[in-house]
Amino acid sequence: MGKHRWWVPVITATVLTATLVAPPAAAQSTPPPDQPITDPVPEDPQQSRLGLVLEEYAQLPESEPTPAPTDRRLMRHNRINYIGEVPDGSGRMYVPDLNGPLYLLDGERQHVYLNFKERFEDYFSGRGLGSGFGFVTFHPEFASNGKLYTVHTEDRDAIAEKEPTYPNQPNAFVQSVVTEWTADDPSANVFSGSQREIFRFGFTTQIHAIQQIDFNPTAKPGDADYGMLYLAVGDGGIGVGTDVPQDMSTPAGKILRIDPAGSDGPNGQYGIPDDNPFVGQEGALGEIYAVGMRDPHRFSWDRGGRNALYLGHIGQHAIEAVYEVRAGDNYGWSEREGAFRFDPANQCWLYPLPEDDARYGYVYPVAQFDHDPPPNWPCNSDSGHAISGGQVYRGAEFPLLWGKYIFGDLVDGRVFYTEVNQMKRGHKPATLHELQLFDTGGKRMRMSDFVGDGRVDLRFGTNSRGDLYLLAKANGKIWKVAGTRWGSGSEVTRQVERDLVAYYDFEHPFAADDARELDQGSSRTLLNLVNGGEDMRVGDGAFPGSNNALQLRQVNPDQNGNDDWKAGVWDGDADGVESLSAFNGVRGATVMGWFKMTGQNPSPNSTTANPDDHYNAVGLAGILSGDSEGHNVRALLELINVDGELRLVALGRRIDGGESQIFAASQDWRQLLPQDEWVHLAATFDYTTGEMALYRNGKAVPGFYTKAGDPWQVDGSGTSATNPRGIKIGGSFPQDNRETNPCNCRMDSLMFLDTAAEADVVWQQYRRFFRH
Repeated sequence: MGKHRWWVPVITATVLTATLVAPPAAAQSTPPPDQPITDPVPEDPQQSRLGLVLEEYAQLPESEPTPAPTDRRLMRHNRINYIGEVPDGSGRMYVPDLNGPLYLLDGERQHVYLNFKERFEDYFSGRGLGSGFGFVTFHPEFASNGKLYTVHTEDRDAIAEKEPTYPNQPNAFVQSVVTEWTADDPSANVFSGSQREIFRFGFTTQIHAIQQIDFNPTAKPGDADYGMLYLAVGDGGIGVGTDVPQDMSTPAGKILRIDPAGSDGPNGQYGIPDDNPFVGQEGALGEIYAVGMRDPHRFSWDRGGRNALYLGHIGQHAIEAVYEVRAGDNYGWSEREGAFRFDPANQCWLYPLPEDDARYGYVYPVAQFDHDPPPNWPCNSDSGHAISGGQVYRGAEFPLLWGKYIFGDLVDGRVFYTEVNQMKRGHKPATLHELQLFDTGGKRMRMSDFVGDGRVDLRFGTNSRGDLYLLAKANGKIWKVAGTRWGSGSEVTRQVERDLVAYYDFEHPFAADDARELDQGSSRTLLNLVNGGEDMRVGDGAFPGSNNALQLRQVNPDQNGNDDWKAGVWDGDADGVESLSAFNGVRGATVMGWFKMTGQNPSPNSTTANPDDHYNAVGLAGILSGDSEGHNVRALLELINVDGELRLVALGRRIDGGESQIFAASQDWRQLLPQDEWVHLAATFDYTTGEMALYRNGKAVPGFYTKAGDPWQVDGSGTSATNPRGIKIGGSFPQDNRETNPCNCRMDSLMFLDTAAEADVVWQQYRRFFRH
């Protein structure tokens, strides 16, 4: 969906392209350097019709961090974070788990090759999303020399007792330790042999330690890069307010390149390659290959083309970036986040590059996406985004993927690709495409559906043939890409998309908080799932291609409380919900979606002592008025009592505080909404003429107005010039201070438009749901 974009103050959004390339391209105008940019990457990833077919490959056992964590983000099925192939021709795959085990997968057999929790008494994985057994890589000659390399974290006891390779960061909390292991028998499925520590460094916080370590798989014997070990070292969590990532005297915030077979390093346990870019530079560590990083999470080499090295770099609050890494690069952190100027004093915004930016020599992303937090979410809070660096597909099986760099958002599980031939340094970043995902039965799904959780914790891996794997901590499963197929595209018609302010399909849990649903409309307003939270999202779908629906229900009929399951948006301030400003003074509105009655409706009245008393309404969905106390509406689809009989109605107000008008269906509501049957309903409101209409499964429903005359005081203009105070779904009062009119029902694909949709638009939208 499109997004409403703005500068602060408002400046034409097209000037943003001036800040997206390195060096900046010419633009019509450049915003002032101190003018914050609220939306640094206005282009959404394009929804591709191309999709991956995912086949379950394995599930690894449950595991627990050490010590027991308090951060729920660490409480996963396990914490597997990569899959690769042992380079010995055996076909065995290896999988590290941050909680300690290193697994070898030999067909359907799983072997614990090493367990770091058991090997190291100071082993630590209980705080920090990257703490624990972070990575493993096998020497390219492992079959003959038996050597593999790992990195893990240790706690303060180790810091107090063990000498680091370089001075620890101040008040170090964890140390990252790189170890060389030599197996007695490289073909064995359980390790036995010797080990030696080759690198140790301590970090101030539990985040952004050493992530990946790896060898260049494209280097051949005799090449200068053959057998050189790369270490992706984070900034220790302190780069945001210091110059640590730019300080050449410390490993932090750098990519290091070392020779594990050498001995001229500071501790004599590794060598410093002579061709490293900063060898011999005064005040610089010779191990440094590239600088200026916050959290260099994952890197991989393209095994075709130019054999380029690509890095997925996790940003602070705004930019997730892919860099093409070359010797001597500086990616600018913490002076830059992506291709923007970063100010630690105001992390909610980024800023345009200065006019003299070229003199700094910073290298900018070849691909990127921004966090784009919902407008009703604090800008300085985690909005649930982080890049998971991926792989350039060079396999032979799926030609549609050839030359695509496939990566994702590790938190919400979206999978993207960019074309390698567009990923060019010094140019505008490559266009991002979001891939569709399918199970082997052809059902379209999201990664959150595959894992059963809004927080996916997605990673990628590959084997020697170039096959692609996806894995998730949420349920500890690994999937192999087993095919490609074309999807059907969006379920929203172009006519509806143009006017679609808010759209909740319940396929998009907010990764930072599963009790909220992401809006797929233009307003991007987060929806609260009130009282039931993530449990309200159930495995049901109103139409082909839908996997989830929203469950609403009365919880305790005998108690007058606030525990009924409902959903909504609420802002009781006089200014209302700013993100819903499209309904301010609007000339028309439409509320539509899928509904299925799943229980007793109307519900027993929990506010009275009479067990035979029932509510006289059933709440469906609507837009609140600008002066609403949580109940009064601007446009509403509901079941209410009309002259002693419950009816399906469209109920609306043109003027805040003014009189409402009701258009009621003539047909019995139980025929319109049969129990346990999905039905598509729509209500339209034309405030300029006073006309209202109801639709069922795309066709107009006969009905009548309940009030004679002109209760709306129609004068050809729209509604009051106020922002709605929210959206209500299910029972009244989305602020949850009262419960009335609950709906024992399910809803799917709720849409709120800022126009009164014509009959053919409603019909075409209904039909569109069945394209899948």
